[in-house]
Amino acid sequence: MPQTYINELKDKIGESVTLKGWLYNKRSSGKLVFLQLRDGTGIVQCVVFKPNDEALYEVADSLGQESSIIVTGTVKEDARSPIGVELDVTGLEVLQNVHDYPITPKEHGTEFLMDHRHLWIRSKRQHAILKIRHTVIKAVRDYFDSNGFTLADTPIFTPAACEGTTTLQVDNRA
Repeated sequence: MPQTYINELKDKIGESVTLKGWLYNKRSSGKLVFLQLRDGTGIVQCVVFKPNDEALYEVADSLGQESSIIVTGTVKEDARSPIGVELDVTGLEVLQNVHDYPITPKEHGTEFLMDHRHLWIRSKRQHAILKIRHTVIKAVRDYFDSNGFTLADTPIFTPAACEGTTTLQVDNRA
């Protein structure tokens, strides 16, 4: 079955789809496990019902935050969902089960988050900031592209000391 992206689910209500992504968050309540799956285009809630498949329920319940998974299921309309749909899970493949992921839903200090910046950008707020930044940069690039400018990536001089920097001279006679 071909991969579907979360932002396409609204057009696939009632269909069986396969999603690939990371476990953003998980919660359970007795007979149900709610997996929040993130794929870069959005987040969707995937529901695993224990009486339907106990083995599937056990696998879903054992997953850690940011585990890499492939989920198959039926798209159902749900007005409570931020994207209007959820997935009734019929299959789950675990590519990597992550344990002890350092950034949890609890509050962390700025220093800790900056030390783990490469992981912090997976959060909703940081993802939203990156989308805004992308939109601004794209608008600027589109403007310059449509007005005949050419992007030139020039070498960058860094202030970090390295071997031979004492003899570096800049010639300003252009």
